[in-house]
Amino acid sequence: MYVAVKGGEKAIAEAHALLARERRGDPAVPELSLDQIREQLSLSVDRVMSEGSLYDEDCAALAVKQARGDLVEAAFLLRAYRTTLPRFGYSLPADTSRMHVRRRISATFKDVPGGQLLGPTFDYTHRLLDWSLAGQSESDLPRDAEQEFPDPAPMPRVLDVLGREGIIEAEDRGDDPEPADLTRQPLDLPAARDVRLQNLARADEGFLLAMGYSSQRGFGTTHPFVGEIRMGEVEIEFAPEELGFPVTIGEITLTECETVNQFVGSGDARFTRGYGLTFGQGERKAMSMALVDRALRAPELGEEKKGPAQDAEFVLYHSDNVEASGFVQHLKLPHYVDFQSELVLVRGLRRAMREEESGHDS
Repeated sequence: MYVAVKGGEKAIAEAHALLARERRGDPAVPELSLDQIREQLSLSVDRVMSEGSLYDEDCAALAVKQARGDLVEAAFLLRAYRTTLPRFGYSLPADTSRMHVRRRISATFKDVPGGQLLGPTFDYTHRLLDWSLAGQSESDLPRDAEQEFPDPAPMPRVLDVLGREGIIEAEDRGDDPEPADLTRQPLDLPAARDVRLQNLARADEGFLLAMGYSSQRGFGTTHPFVGEIRMGEVEIEFAPEELGFPVTIGEITLTECETVNQFVGSGDARFTRGYGLTFGQGERKAMSMALVDRALRAPELGEEKKGPAQDAEFVLYHSDNVEASGFVQHLKLPHYVDFQSELVLVRGLRRAMREEESGHDS
């Protein structure tokens, strides 16, 4: 047994060395720096921060590099690192109405207070490979790419327009009860909306996209209007006990999506909301999250559950890519004893069947 363990350790060490060589690739090609990953693969970094539950661009860039671009593995690395960090307390709720907006659009109103701000997006590109990027230098960048624009004034929320008319459900901001902390307490069903939103915020983007899409196609009857998508920087405040008042400790980039859904109640016709929020620039994730959030509200709104996106247990327990990846990949671990027991059983059954058939023939 000791020899087998030593042999296993040596093989694993060699696998680690091989992995390091594969990650590095051809030594003749310059190695990627964390600055390059953070600045030029920013959407990957943003996704890893969201699914890893830690806003740290440098750590996320390191995780992307270490994982060879495997974003699920990178989120796993970041979440594992997160568990080693000390916790000093909870910040105050982020006020996205005071966001320094870099992108803000609405699909419900053409003219909105503050105007539409297209910002950096793939929405208006032709989705054709740009071969000039294969050899682009700094001098090849568009001239206006280096221009600096002043920060716009805080923009009011688009859905506040409907709120003033009373035709969309009210949603208190800042007066909610103390939310649960999913990073410290295991998921338990039935889950309140604050827990569901925490779960969705760090859920796998691909899973949420599929769930949101299924709901749009009829498996959940959720086909909303996008009230507003905004992306920009938000100040984070913390109130130390020794001071007794909040101080700004930093600024993070967030993407927020609010959707407008119709719901006809007893004697009251009004719109309802779906909500999504992610670290960094993650519109597809925020929109998918808003779709699924609204679908999961079916029971409280008296709607019939028609699809998996409306099933809280199905969505919440299967959306975490770290947990899902671990459970799927554990199949690679040795299962020799389990398989041998089933192999003996199957062989015995086949032997008994042959003996029974030979008995009938005689």
